[in-house]
Amino acid sequence: MNLRILLADDHAIIRDGLRALISKQEGMEVVADTDNGRRAVELVRQLNPNFIVMDVSMPDLNGVEATRQILSYDPRIKVIALSMHSDRRFVMEMLKAGASGYLLKDCAFEELIQAIKTVSEKHIYLSPGITDIVVEDVVNLSQHPGGTVFEILTAREREVLQLLTEGKTTKQIAAECHVSVKTVETHRQHIMEKLGIHSVAELTKYAIREGLTSLDK
Repeated sequence: MNLRILLADDHAIIRDGLRALISKQEGMEVVADTDNGRRAVELVRQLNPNFIVMDVSMPDLNGVEATRQILSYDPRIKVIALSMHSDRRFVMEMLKAGASGYLLKDCAFEELIQAIKTVSEKHIYLSPGITDIVVEDVVNLSQHPGGTVFEILTAREREVLQLLTEGKTTKQIAAECHVSVKTVETHRQHIMEKLGIHSVAELTKYAIREGLTSLDK
């Protein structure tokens, strides 16, 4: 049975390149691609892929939150993170979200294919440079108590925070999250209270630092 692969990356040149290369591999097919996490979640429900190559930093919904939602919908789906970020926060939160692999974008295409094959056989695949980060995190776990945005805020609050810092209005956020304007305002109030931050500018700095969004989005 062919691996049905969904590509999620906000750079068209990367999606096009991966589609062209993967299409040449026996037993693999790209069923769709998208440039944002929210659309990736929608495509999973529509097309039922069994494999996703997921960028970490994307607009509307980042790769961590998209992975959480997708695996909540169908835990059988395999997700490989493909990112330019080797920062511990990105790596560990993607793995906590349920990703089965993490590769850096400077890897060779052959490594991605090897990762897909490894993960399809129910193993974890990490780029060599990522392995050290994971080992260090486990060793130092007791020395790093909770406090990241993924531990302080709920999944919905993180979603609202990302959209807010990307310039979406309260009405736009309500429409995208399928909730009322009042609910969004409540989430915003809770976010500010939990973080002790009371301006959008400071929230934006925080969101960038914590990996919810990035400057180029």
